[in-house]
Amino acid sequence: MKNEMNLAELSLYEVRRKIYPRAVHGWFAAWRWALVWATQIVFYGGPWLSWNERQAVLFDIAQRKFYLFGLVFWPQDIIYLAVLLIVSALALFLFTALAGRLWCGYACPQTVYTEIFLWVERKIEGDRNARMKLDRQKAGTKKIALKAAKHAVWIAIALWTGMSFVGYFTPIKDLLTHSPGPWEGFWVLFYGFATYGNAGWMREQVCKYMCPYARFQSAMFDKDTLVITYDAKRGEPRGKSSASGDCVDCGICVQVCPTGIDIRDGLQYECIGCAACIDGCNQVMAKVGKPQKLIRYSTLSAIEGKRTRVLRPRVLVYSLILLAIALAAAATLYLRTPLKVDVIRDRAAIAREVEGGLIENVYRLQIMNTTEEARAFHVSVRGLPDIHVWGEPTVGVPAATSRMVPVKVRSAPAAPGTHPIEFEVRALGVEGVAVTEHSVFIVR
Repeated sequence: MKNEMNLAELSLYEVRRKIYPRAVHGWFAAWRWALVWATQIVFYGGPWLSWNERQAVLFDIAQRKFYLFGLVFWPQDIIYLAVLLIVSALALFLFTALAGRLWCGYACPQTVYTEIFLWVERKIEGDRNARMKLDRQKAGTKKIALKAAKHAVWIAIALWTGMSFVGYFTPIKDLLTHSPGPWEGFWVLFYGFATYGNAGWMREQVCKYMCPYARFQSAMFDKDTLVITYDAKRGEPRGKSSASGDCVDCGICVQVCPTGIDIRDGLQYECIGCAACIDGCNQVMAKVGKPQKLIRYSTLSAIEGKRTRVLRPRVLVYSLILLAIALAAAATLYLRTPLKVDVIRDRAAIAREVEGGLIENVYRLQIMNTTEEARAFHVSVRGLPDIHVWGEPTVGVPAATSRMVPVKVRSAPAAPGTHPIEFEVRALGVEGVAVTEHSVFIVR
């Protein structure tokens, strides 16, 4: 009985088999590294860009202002973040329906940093066979030195990655010239540890077990989705004899796979679409004098000899929704008024009668100048006979700043009760920058 229980445990829990991906060169490997360079230039370089004597991209949570080059977003602009997330999700759905897991194979941070860490590992410990041999050796001076050097470089990359990430929320020059605060230090270490652990140690385990995308992406696949496929009709039976198919059963496709799968077994959820197996197989086919593309990007319909439909219902639906949301967001952003006003009636100062028999109410106007230039704003009010702003109606607000100003409004006597009024705040010297806000005027 005890032996049966042990067998059951072994069948449920698989011990991880360490994967030693073999280096591969080719068209798709070049594309992967091009994306590695492109994404990391943007990520590492973003915090160092300047705009109007400030950091060009900065999410200043403490001041509740997000800077994106010439744009300044406030908490009231949270709708744009929601739209960005929706557009990103729809774009991912569309690209997946068309061409499978392109995001996973080329631009996902897990893939990008795993490629970087693997490159460091190859440079220090050697190729696939050398790394496997080194791991089988007993601990010695050479092994400890190589492992220590590799992990030191990994940790340096991870910490710089964490520093760059936090640099989007705290000006990166302040992080480097001043001692970071406790929260900045925590997030640098946390993000650095996550990078080090995910890309250095867990690697394919993140893609296979932790990433939810691997679980539901198959729902967006169909027979017309472009995926990595093995041409079994041409390749089988495997072998090196003249009676065999084109597949020489060299195992290169398995050795270069970062998740350790055999693409010849068919499409699997562990496949991240990196196309390393295509490059590896093409190299072997060139050496044995056989046509390339035994493993290739194709569709299941094409493999079965059927016509591939690109414009199919799900692609059209995703495209139309994505286009509509993107155009609406772009139009809204283009027409966005760089001025926001909130009107708060001062409840501590009730309506009162002042000289000349006029009725006075006091309000607090929060005027937000979302531009990069200091501006003056004129405040006016309408809605009752002879209603006007008492005092100086012009308010100056510095660039990208919010200012709370008290405003006294006076009107001729009217019937007791609440009366609807409108405040208009207009930028002086700038055509079309004006905001109207509703409030009430109380007469007792």
